[in-house]
Amino acid sequence: MQIILIPGHLAKTRTLTLSLRLSVLLILLCFALLSALASGVYWMVMREAVRFESVFPSVFTVSAQKKDEERAREFVQQNLNAMAIKLGEMQAQLTRLDALGERLSSRAGLNPKDFRFSELPGLGGASPTLLPPQNLTMVELNERLQGLARDVESRSDMLGVLEARLFDEAIRKKLRPTMFPVNAPYNASGFGMRIDPITGQRAMHEGIDFLAERGTPVHAAADGVVTFAGYHRQYGYSIDIDHGNDLVTRYAHLSKLFVKRGDIVQRGLKVALTGSTGRSTGPHLHFEVRFKGVPQNPMRFLAKATSGPPVAQNEASGKK
Repeated sequence: MQIILIPGHLAKTRTLTLSLRLSVLLILLCFALLSALASGVYWMVMREAVRFESVFPSVFTVSAQKKDEERAREFVQQNLNAMAIKLGEMQAQLTRLDALGERLSSRAGLNPKDFRFSELPGLGGASPTLLPPQNLTMVELNERLQGLARDVESRSDMLGVLEARLFDEAIRKKLRPTMFPVNAPYNASGFGMRIDPITGQRAMHEGIDFLAERGTPVHAAADGVVTFAGYHRQYGYSIDIDHGNDLVTRYAHLSKLFVKRGDIVQRGLKVALTGSTGRSTGPHLHFEVRFKGVPQNPMRFLAKATSGPPVAQNEASGKK
């Protein structure tokens, strides 16, 4: 291999002749220098890249973590808001149950403390030792709240049904002739077969007689509607009151009427005065109870009475 050198200040050129071996060594040396230079550049680039990644990825990671934390806080807040709404609904239901329980206790004669749902019952016990205590997860807490809400709603429905039944029972009691119609003894003549005081023959007595002086007030034995108020050939002046459910009471041998047909009467209302009109031997009240037109023993109903007729505050006006 020949190398021609042309110096700038000399006009004469020089020529170097290299052997094949020396040429190969020179070429290998050039490749080695280039490889070393490339390795150095690569090492410097990698070092700067590692430094770059050590700074900027941390910024990206912190930003991503902040976004995740923000989403987690929003999720927790949404669940807390939902639970707050659910607790408010349950609080309103408990207030309703308190009022309903007090009404039921007053009507049914129960202890009002048994229906104070806002008061916690007495609970207790030894602290757990076998298993460590564990906090409820959000899912478990939500499930507990939903189950409690269902229980409260179910109990509210049951108390509502019970209230309706107690109300119906109270209405039925007011419609049952369980109050004495007159403040007087009633053993003058009982219900059933007897010797007729006029004919002297055995006959069916379809009611009971109360011995009372003429003009003694007669009261309605239960709430109802007057279906008859007038003169009957055998009962004299009499009143029939329909109490519903095919139950009718009759008040006979009266001297004065204070109601007329179609009047709505309340339990204890003064409807007439005793007398001896019609088929009668003396002043008294003949009282009957009929179910579907069939006479019943009035004592089956009056036996449940606790006292005589109350003094009526609102008396019907009018005169027959």
